[in-house]
Amino acid sequence: MSHARNQGFSLIEIMAVVVIIGLLVALVGVNVTGQMDTARVKTAAAQIDRLEGALEFYRMDNANYPTSEQGLEALVVRPTSPPEPRRYQPDGYLKRSSLPVDPWGEPYHYLAPGQHNPRGFDLWSYGADRQPGGSENGSDIGNWDS
Repeated sequence: MSHARNQGFSLIEIMAVVVIIGLLVALVGVNVTGQMDTARVKTAAAQIDRLEGALEFYRMDNANYPTSEQGLEALVVRPTSPPEPRRYQPDGYLKRSSLPVDPWGEPYHYLAPGQHNPRGFDLWSYGADRQPGGSENGSDIGNWDS
């Protein structure tokens, strides 16, 4: 007579599968994290380009960029401090009525005239580390990089 063999997996087989799944998850996780960081940097650069365009339209209408004191807020709310804009667009210069924040949840920084662009303005994000300087994904992302 033959004995029926118990159906199922041994502990060793289950452990081998768990280890293989763990290695796959670790490998995929590292690649996804790197892609997310790259996407955030590219998003910040694209938002800076969009803000630069809005600042150029502001300058075309008003003969100058907003001052550092007026800041980027001048793109969504008419400045009341000098120099007041002469031909401010009634709906502002951005499609939304609020300023975008960088992909790390921080406001963009604006300086006019700029240190990197003395005839224009500097517009930047401090990047992932949220502090001046940094390296790799923590580097500053500015309109002087393009």
